[in-house]
Amino acid sequence: MRAALFVTCVNDAVYPSTGIATVRLLERLGVDVDFPEAQTCCGQPQFNTGYRRGTEPLVRRMTSAFEGYDYVVTPSGSCAAMVRHHYPKIGGDPAAALAARTYELTEFLVDVVGVTDVGAYFPHTVTYHPSCHGVRLLGLGERPRRLLEAVRGLELRELPGAAECCGFGGTFAVKNSDVSAAMGQDKVHHAVSTGAEVLCGADNSCLMHIDGVASREAAPLRSVHLAEILASTEEEPWS
Repeated sequence: MRAALFVTCVNDAVYPSTGIATVRLLERLGVDVDFPEAQTCCGQPQFNTGYRRGTEPLVRRMTSAFEGYDYVVTPSGSCAAMVRHHYPKIGGDPAAALAARTYELTEFLVDVVGVTDVGAYFPHTVTYHPSCHGVRLLGLGERPRRLLEAVRGLELRELPGAAECCGFGGTFAVKNSDVSAAMGQDKVHHAVSTGAEVLCGADNSCLMHIDGVASREAAPLRSVHLAEILASTEEEPWS
């Protein structure tokens, strides 16, 4: 099975370890992973802010960059949702074809590779935050939880108010900073109340926001992307 990694801007610029973990995980499961270097921003920030015309060249570039791959996998629910739900309306048939081949990491693992136990080992207490795009647009459902529940050594603790937005929301965090910060504080307080060491999510943009709030409040909590947990094994633990 051959797949292309769509790493996303946030991961490329701020969290490259998530891209590395995704490749390690997929290759461990027998997936042949390519990285098309022509990929760039998917256009989500521009599109969500109302700049459709500025989004169109990015859609064309991404469609070209991932041409010829049966599967495109990304460790980001929000970017996967951008491609799946908005590309067909912007880029016509070629973009719609890319949308049909694009998967968020957890749905690719469960629905395409057909696994929930990926052989991971992560001996920590973890609480899981389901990001809005994954829940509402992609319908990831229980896939991330099923993957986490199969990780050896991991104790999964229920997050109060899990369905509530963390407050990031892309440009929302800039335009409505006070509201965004307050929502982030609520999410951090709920996570701390579980007593978990780690807050896990499948979208680093949300984790970046939550981690920033946790850092300012000196909360005993660290954020880790789901891919990094799933990539961790007893022989090769992920730090």
